[in-house]
Amino acid sequence: MWAAAPLLLLLLLLLARPWRRRAAAALEPAGRAVLITGCDSGFGHLLALRLHRLGFTVFAGCLCPGGDGARRLQREAAAGAGRLRVLRLDVTRARDVLAAKELVLSHLPERGFWGLVNNAGISTFGETGWLSMEKYEKFADVNLLGSIRTTLAFLPLLRKYKGRIVFMSSIIAYFALGNGIYSMTKAAIEKFCDALRLEMKKFGVRVCIIQPGNYARSTKIQPPVSAEEIWNELSEEEKAVYNKEYVQERANFFNSILSEGSANGNEVVDAMVDALTSPAPKARYMVAKLKEKALVFVCALFPTVVMDSVLSYALSKVKLT
Repeated sequence: MWAAAPLLLLLLLLLARPWRRRAAAALEPAGRAVLITGCDSGFGHLLALRLHRLGFTVFAGCLCPGGDGARRLQREAAAGAGRLRVLRLDVTRARDVLAAKELVLSHLPERGFWGLVNNAGISTFGETGWLSMEKYEKFADVNLLGSIRTTLAFLPLLRKYKGRIVFMSSIIAYFALGNGIYSMTKAAIEKFCDALRLEMKKFGVRVCIIQPGNYARSTKIQPPVSAEEIWNELSEEEKAVYNKEYVQERANFFNSILSEGSANGNEVVDAMVDALTSPAPKARYMVAKLKEKALVFVCALFPTVVMDSVLSYALSKVKLT
């Protein structure tokens, strides 16, 4: 195990260097279209604004086109010569995805369809037995199948224009700490991307994965959890095993993690822009604190028992009594 320590140290030293965007002068954004899912808030919202200001034609998919986030985008669109369009897009609905494709085709700029950004996602907290099967199905439909649904719809256009596909993953794809349901979907989307990246290479299509660390304060994808709400949703069988004090402690622990999240979502958007504009985009962009990267590389380089010990220690103050 310790033979891997020098390699881990070298990787951490390299990762400690600040991530910088590479120059993307080779790409001309004007006349290129990009569709982004999940633009109501968070990274998708910030990316839509950034790409529009760079000169791309942006199709911003919003779950709630009448919501505050969509209205902010529409105000931006009013001053942008028709290059930003806000559309209703629920990635779990095939008809929404088809309508989005028809809209893109009917308003395609001269350089065609350049990018698809699969950003839409949801998160929650809870131990495995606390969550219903219906919730697992919903998370798989949004975080995994939703991205696959949009990708399959737009693959013909992406192959035609040799474009880019960007997927929003997370460092949580490597380990779980209170939100295994979210980790599950992100690990699955990474494997989908790995297969897709190799298959699309022959067509000149680049596939990139974005792996943010804890940006809970920036995206609001995961609001603070309520122990009372969790307890009320537990089945009687689960209530017989756990108690309110344990649920409260677990909720407090998870909320403390959320409160430590970065509020600077533009760090992640920088990576997304690079994935769309760089002449040589990375397969993976990990945008995280050094300690978060250390956890990932411990997970990757050491036996599972080591990572289990690290995470078990983190949870050791929360005991079932």
